[in-house]
Order: sequence, then C-alpha cells, then structure tokens
Amino acid sequence: MDRTVPTSGNEEINLYLRTYYSLLRSSREVQIKTLIEAHKRMNSALHVLADEPQPDMAAFIYAILRMPACLDKLRLVIMGQSEQVFAMHGFANVESWEAVTAVGRRRRSFFDGQDRLAVYIASRSDIDDIVPILVAYQIERRKLRQLLNKENVIKELERVRDSKGGLPSGNSLVRLAHMTEIPVEDFHRLCQVWGNETAAKFLNIAQTKQAISIRSLAGSLADYKRATRRWWRNVERHLPDIIMPDRPIYFVSSNTHSLPNLLSGYALHIEEQIHAYIRENGSGDLQQEYHDILERNVPSSRENFLYYALKKLEQDNPQVTAARLEKERDVGIVRIPSEHAFDIEVQVIPINKVNTHSMDKRLRVPGIERLHQSNALIVNVDYPLGMAAYQVLTEIARNIAEVRGVYIMGKAATLNGRIGDVMIPSVVHDEHTLNTYLFDNCFAADDVAPYLVYGTVMDNQKAITVPGTFLQNEGYMSVFYHEGYTDMEMEAGPYLSGIYEMVRPKRHPSNELVNLYNSSFPVGILHYASDTPFSKGKNLGAQNLSYFGMDPTYATMVAILRAIFETELKQLGKQSTDSQNLS
Repeated sequence: MDRTVPTSGNEEINLYLRTYYSLLRSSREVQIKTLIEAHKRMNSALHVLADEPQPDMAAFIYAILRMPACLDKLRLVIMGQSEQVFAMHGFANVESWEAVTAVGRRRRSFFDGQDRLAVYIASRSDIDDIVPILVAYQIERRKLRQLLNKENVIKELERVRDSKGGLPSGNSLVRLAHMTEIPVEDFHRLCQVWGNETAAKFLNIAQTKQAISIRSLAGSLADYKRATRRWWRNVERHLPDIIMPDRPIYFVSSNTHSLPNLLSGYALHIEEQIHAYIRENGSGDLQQEYHDILERNVPSSRENFLYYALKKLEQDNPQVTAARLEKERDVGIVRIPSEHAFDIEVQVIPINKVNTHSMDKRLRVPGIERLHQSNALIVNVDYPLGMAAYQVLTEIARNIAEVRGVYIMGKAATLNGRIGDVMIPSVVHDEHTLNTYLFDNCFAADDVAPYLVYGTVMDNQKAITVPGTFLQNEGYMSVFYHEGYTDMEMEAGPYLSGIYEMVRPKRHPSNELVNLYNSSFPVGILHYASDTPFSKGKNLGAQNLSYFGMDPTYATMVAILRAIFETELKQLGKQSTDSQNLS
C-alpha cells in the first residue's frame, strides 16, 4: 500500500505548530499578533483570504462561533486542564467567574467580567483549535476595523443601534454593505449570529483596538492524564450502584441527544404536544415540513422531525426538559456532567433496563426482548476533540471489565461528497502519530442506507485525522486526495491508537502501517459530512446542517444501536449455549 505523506504541503503547517508551541512554553502570556505571519504562511484552507486586504468573512464567522460571545472583550485567554491547575498558577476560584459557552464548540470556559477568559482543555488538540481561531479572529478584526472606522459607517451603525434595536435590516443593511464593501449575505449571516447586538459589536470593532494574548498553564502528558483520571472518577462517583470493573461495556462516541432520544422515545410519546407547538409557534417551513411528512409528500423521517421539534419545544418550555429527563431515567439512562475539568458529558445505560416498547421502532432487532438478561452497559461520551479521544478511551478501558465494542459517530469534511453524506472508512491515516491504520469496520453501506433519506452512504473509504480545522491547506489536502483519502476528521486516529493499546501489549507505534484486523471486539466508525473544504470560503462558518443534519445523525445512531443490540444478543446466545454445555 502506498503511504505517500505530504511534506511540501504541510511544512508551513509544521512551522506554525512549532512556533506557537515554543512560545506557549513561556511562563508568561504570549501576544497573538506574534503568530500572525506564521498563520498567513500556512495558507489555511479555512482561511483563504488571510493574507489579502479584503475580509475573509467565512473565517471570521467560523472563529466567533467557536469562542464565547465575550470574545470582543478579551485581553487574555488562559488554558488549563482543571480548576486545580488554575489555582496552582495563581488563578483561584475561576469557577466563580461567569460560565460562558460558544455556539460551535463545547468547551468549559469562565469569563472574569472584564478581559480574562479561563478555558479548560482536555488535550493538545484544544490548543491546536484555540490558537488558530484566535489568530484568525485577530487578523480579520483588524481588516474589519479599517473598513468600519469611517465617519459615515459609524453614523449609520449608531443610527441602527439607537433606532432599529441594534439589528441592521432592509435599506440599512444594503447601505452598510455598500459602504464597507462587505457582501450583503455576509452581513446578514453576522446579523443572525449577533442578533440585536450586531450594531454594538460593529461599533466596538470600529472604535476600539483589541490585542489578545494567550497563556498555557500546564502542558505535559501527565497533566492531561491526571485531568482525565479526575473526569472518570467523577463518573464512578455518580454511579454508586454500578461497579464498573465488573461490567462489560459498549463504548460509543457521539453527541448527547441522538442516543437518548432513540432509546427513550419521549418525543414520539408527546407527538400531540409537539404538533400543537408547531401549529402555534413554528415557522412556516417547519409547519409545511410536518404536514408534508404526514401526507407522505416528502420522504423525511417523522421520528427525526419530532426529535428536532422537541428541541425547539424545550427552548420555550423548561418543564418539557424536566419531563424528558425523567423519562430517560425511567429507561435507565444516567447523564453525568463533568465537574471541575474539561466538558465531556457521559451517559451510562444498563442494557437490561432498555424499554423495547417505547424506543424508536427502527431499533427493534429480532430477539430484542432477550436484552433484559444482559449485564452490559452502553457508555456514551459526548465526542471529545482530537487527542482527548485517546485519553478518554484508554482511561475507560483501564477501569472496566471488558470492552465488547467501540462505535464512533462524528462529523467530517468530505473531498468527494456532499454535506449530509455518510462515509464509512476502513483505512485511517493519523497525522498525530503518522500511523496508517487498517481495520475491519463493522459497518457497511447497507447498515446505514435504509435509514438515510437525503444523503449517500459511501463505505470502503480512506480517512485522514488532521490535528486541527485550520491546520490544513490545499496542497496538503491535494496530496491525500491523490492517494484516495476523501474523509477528513479529528478523532478516528486517536481512537484507533487507543484501540491498538487495548488489543496489543505495548504503546501504539509511530509512522507505521498498523493492522487492527485482529481486534477482539467490533470497531465501527461512521462519519457524516458537514463540510466541503474544496469549496473555497465555504465552511461551517458560512453554513450549517440545520434540520437536514438530523438525517445523517440519526441514520448513523440507529445503525450503531442496532449493531450493539445484535452483538449483545449473540453474546447472550453464546452464554446460554455455554451454560447448557456445562450442565
């Protein structure tokens, strides 16, 4: 197998990585502006206009969606693994600061109300994510300030702020776009992100300079392992009735909503309430979609639609959230939020408590009623970012009796498909270790296709695990595309490194062709396309999956749960046969 690995295409990327890691070794804060030139030389596919005078609005929007809304107030971003690490370095009680969140990243962060942000990180992948985001933001903010810091623009923004509730629309939107030469569609997208704060945010950019610095408090492998150990101990404390070292598990890496929704069936149970909410409060598009589903004018899944609408209903009705959580507990789903460390929720589900009558009917495999005999658990983690996947999987594997399967659902960029397609890899090249992993993916296209309405399922694909979303350029991608790699993501490589250490008596190698076909348990990886990086300037900052993202999300989760149930039923059958033979 040809293992051509790009060198010329990623030398600039490696230089960028070496630059900011060497600077972050300092015990003092590092100014983001010192990284601007290295960032520009990288020619990131996510920041195609970095070195051009015109703003790259796709990169700017991508950045602001992945940092908290206080980003425009920040002077210093501090990164550490846990509350204890912050306290050891003189930042006591950071959790008493205001808890803040980002739309597009799940990362525990605290704002001191003035100009400092404390961020909990799980691995070096968080650094590879945060640093380029801040540099891209700094670059694009400077460009925007040059365009906005004009008397006529400032007057128009002040007029919008004072008379239009802060949200440009209609003629004012067109005037601002004309005066700044920023496309109307980009202005409109920013209005969607910032809402009534749009004019105030633009005025802040126009009238003030901002210089962000960053500091990393602890970066050794031991620091990350200690943080991961504290995270898992918190899980064990929340499960006093379950002795983890005595129970086999099925490990799932996905999101926090699809698995519980499918298993609890709560949205299906309150369909009438959801219908009434859509009728009274839903948008015209939402009402029309539901009508078309009921009339079978469109092939969309009724169940997927209800799961989507349930989230809308809960936003306006907190009591519905409480009722859903109670229903989840009734069917054995235990949610465990992380405490004092990185933000990765865990869900633990005893398989013998699953209610086969109320669950989504797509999960009902033959013989499912026998699952009440199982003593296995499903452990679902809210997918970690990058190398945190390796830390999480290896920590769990060390503290349980047996792993009966590892199933990974994740987003990916596709080089040969469309947004909403599902890719099933059997080869993964990991840029962290430079290993190329060959493995028997337990999923095939036929396992997903019956549940996917709008996309295409492509199996036997080749995936590449990249260190960060900004850390790729067209030359880098082109070499891999030439070698047949069409699926770009961030977690499969670290997970496979962890699986290697679960089936072999040594640490994972580096820069090798690694055969994992002899794994003693099934390994399944499903990626759904959320990005098409060869479309210049088009990324998840410029668009999102919205309602139609439910299609690949639930198709892949249905396939995962069916695979778990079928594997466990085979295990129960084997145990029954063994006990009969012994008797």
